Amino acid sequence: MLDIKLLRENLEEVIKRLNTRNGDFSYLRETVFNDEKRRELITEVEKMKKTRNEKSKEIGVLKRNKQDVSEILKSVANIGEDIAKFDKEIKLLEDKINYSLMSTPNLLHESVPIGKDENDNVEIKRYLEPTKFTFTPKAHYELGEKLNILDFERAAKVTGSRFVICKGLGARLELALIKFMMDLHANKHGYVEIIPPYIVSRESMLATGQLPKFENDSYKVIGGDSEWFLNPTAEVPTINMYRDEVLDIKELPIKHCSYTTAFRSESGSAGKDTRGIIRLHQFNKVELIKLTSSDDSYEELEKMLVDSEAVLKTLNLPYRVVSLCSGDMGFGMAKTYDIEVWIPSQNTYREIGSISNSEDYQARRANIKVRRSKDDKLELAHILNGSGLAVGRTMVAIMENYQQEDGSILIPEVLKPYMGVDVIK
Repeated sequence: MLDIKLLRENLEEVIKRLNTRNGDFSYLRETVFNDEKRRELITEVEKMKKTRNEKSKEIGVLKRNKQDVSEILKSVANIGEDIAKFDKEIKLLEDKINYSLMSTPNLLHESVPIGKDENDNVEIKRYLEPTKFTFTPKAHYELGEKLNILDFERAAKVTGSRFVICKGLGARLELALIKFMMDLHANKHGYVEIIPPYIVSRESMLATGQLPKFENDSYKVIGGDSEWFLNPTAEVPTINMYRDEVLDIKELPIKHCSYTTAFRSESGSAGKDTRGIIRLHQFNKVELIKLTSSDDSYEELEKMLVDSEAVLKTLNLPYRVVSLCSGDMGFGMAKTYDIEVWIPSQNTYREIGSISNSEDYQARRANIKVRRSKDDKLELAHILNGSGLAVGRTMVAIMENYQQEDGSILIPEVLKPYMGVDVIK
């Protein structure tokens, strides 16, 4: 979340910068007003406590000297009640301030292009030309059902819409992609593998910015002693491994490739990608996480982008990279690149991964700090996350770009050792 000190000192500038996200952040003026009132009340409470302490000492002296203390007792009779009343008001103001800060998105990096929506994103690079066919390419769900490797009908019977059952070589392809991605990032890019819990606490969701903003999009777990949520992305449990910790700068950057199954209600996507596996309620994903210092977080962001791109390059899939504009940026991020892979059946590029720098926004919420030396003041870490990649969408890209006229699907060379076959037919 944003630093309240930043709001106190640069309120109008902060509002102006946040408004480039195409929202109205004028409510922050009330937040700063509440903060001023809170600090005034704290000062008053401290004065009352000081008076009470001084009077208590005076009463003690008078009592020892067997003098009358009734007048002094009368003068402090209501101080305790007044302090309690002010403390309650301070707590109410603190709750309002914290909710406001928790509900306010991150400030955007100066390099983020200003724009309204995804149409204003800026393309910065491409890899390969879109795949050409001598026949009309089929959609992945048509291929998957004909090859009996994707079963949507039985998944709907088991659970409901927007779920899939991967069967046979479809299941093997999904597992192959997970193993390939984890191996690539661990063995070639130096990330440490993580398989985190699939259930996370409210504290973990708050720390990474999913709450309170996206509570309606999250799945809650019924039962248990705690308030739990199904993990929406590996970013949540992996970052929270370091919540309330102080990191030695000599150990940075900390790099993890984290595999998990993610769960999202997709409540705001009615009518979008209702067929196939591009937008599911449950999907597998390999996420890249970096914890670093403010010194080199943007250098590390560029490296993370290259690491994510390596998945598609190794699979020989056409893609492009875009820099997200201000109106299309994620809530907690200061700068984001999207990788978009070519989907032949749609004749367009579709997002397959996002690579972002939250700077100190998530670290402030999660209380993750960095120590440069024993004599230096602690500072907040910078936290980066990126897709490495979304497994289901990578599967879609392979099925559609490697399809043959007879409906079979060739296996990319790098996946053949994982698959044990050259073709799905």
